[in-house]
Amino acid sequence: MTIPKHDVREVFDRAIEHTRRLSPATFDQWFGGVQFDDLTDGVLSLRVQNEFVLEWVRDNFLPTLTEKIRELTGWSVQVAWTLDPALVTPIAQRSEVAPVRPRPIALRPVPTPVPASGPPSPRLEVVRRPPPPDEMNPKHTFANFVVGPSNQLAHAAAIAAAGGGGRRYNPLFICGGTGLGKTHLVHAIAHRVYEERPEARIIYVSAERFTNDFITAIQHHRMDDFRTKYRQSCDLLLVDDIQFLAGREQTQEEFFHTFNALHALDRQIVVTSDKYPQNLERMEERLVSRFSWGLVADIQVPELETRVAIVRNKAAQEGIVLSDDVALYLGQMIRSNVRELEGTLIRLAAKSSLTGRPVDLAFARAEITATSPPRAQTISVEDIQRAVCHHFHLRSTDLTSKDRHKSVAFARHVAMYLCKQRLKCSFPEIGRAFGNRDHTTVMSAVRKIEAQRDSDPQVRAHLEALEKKLAADE
Repeated sequence: MTIPKHDVREVFDRAIEHTRRLSPATFDQWFGGVQFDDLTDGVLSLRVQNEFVLEWVRDNFLPTLTEKIRELTGWSVQVAWTLDPALVTPIAQRSEVAPVRPRPIALRPVPTPVPASGPPSPRLEVVRRPPPPDEMNPKHTFANFVVGPSNQLAHAAAIAAAGGGGRRYNPLFICGGTGLGKTHLVHAIAHRVYEERPEARIIYVSAERFTNDFITAIQHHRMDDFRTKYRQSCDLLLVDDIQFLAGREQTQEEFFHTFNALHALDRQIVVTSDKYPQNLERMEERLVSRFSWGLVADIQVPELETRVAIVRNKAAQEGIVLSDDVALYLGQMIRSNVRELEGTLIRLAAKSSLTGRPVDLAFARAEITATSPPRAQTISVEDIQRAVCHHFHLRSTDLTSKDRHKSVAFARHVAMYLCKQRLKCSFPEIGRAFGNRDHTTVMSAVRKIEAQRDSDPQVRAHLEALEKKLAADE
């Protein structure tokens, strides 16, 4: 859903009026240090005088403000902060709402030839807005993207790549497993740029489509047209699933030169993959190096709170009445990826409409149980912790303690790795299960064991023994 600029300002002012009612005196004191910059596609841009004001407003007023905006627009609202001691129009000092003129897009006056009898009279000519990029999903916008610890960096980097503030990285390399939101972010970037700069030349392609275009250009002797399209007539290049260029040496060569040409012109490049650049197989080293020039932002399996928020957001989009207990149950049962989570919700809604039954907890449990594989996963984080402790002759409390002895730390890293690989838990969830450790600590441990498994036969033997034990227990 796109809201005109003048309507967006009205939405914000209504939300501010609602928020001020909580405590008018306190509101006026703190919002004298806050300025409204923009509200576009679910991203609220606020300018604050200092970090103290930021923290107070964020902790005391922001939940009410963003909830009201969500109620008025249906957007999932995120906030982009900017520190600026010299505010021009603090919110609390505005006595009236200043109307914001919408950007003229559709019509413009065109003079007609001067008649003999007097001055020219203007007429209106329709200015056709260029069509949006091909294959863009209208629902994949920033407003509909649910942000959590597992995808926060990628989301912020995508907003910056679309010109929404913050440091812009070029290229932006977004990596993560299937169905976690990489394509959603790429589409959101295109939607934002198209909304803000409709004249921008945006190209969104999969690696497979780029390859097919390249082959067609060779077959029909149209390489000049191909290179003009991708190198000269392109302001924003979005390439999905770059890993599918693996082994295609000639296509990689062409993409390498395309990348260089756009990068030299400071044209934004965004690439997605299911692997980190250094893990891409049969990919030229010079391409891998260039993918790491800007920012590599990964998306992990969302933690429980984010999964529940995703279910609620999808239900709101599709008009599905969903209770909190059903949303929580779906978030607990579907851990693998966002696509499966949303697909399960749609399937429940479809079955509900056919049978006339409400989507309540009993209905959800019955349907998910009926469609689960015969051998559903039965092991838990605690099972893995027990197996690891038994294997390495440790106490059950050692893995969650602060003990950093080498043998304990290694066993803890192995347990974290197994939780990630077998249960598909998010890094924050694993961190909480291992003594409330930070998700970055878990991420580092998992990557360390992944590397050692490939290079150290002893580590590989430990893992194989544990995996055999866990498989037997299922």
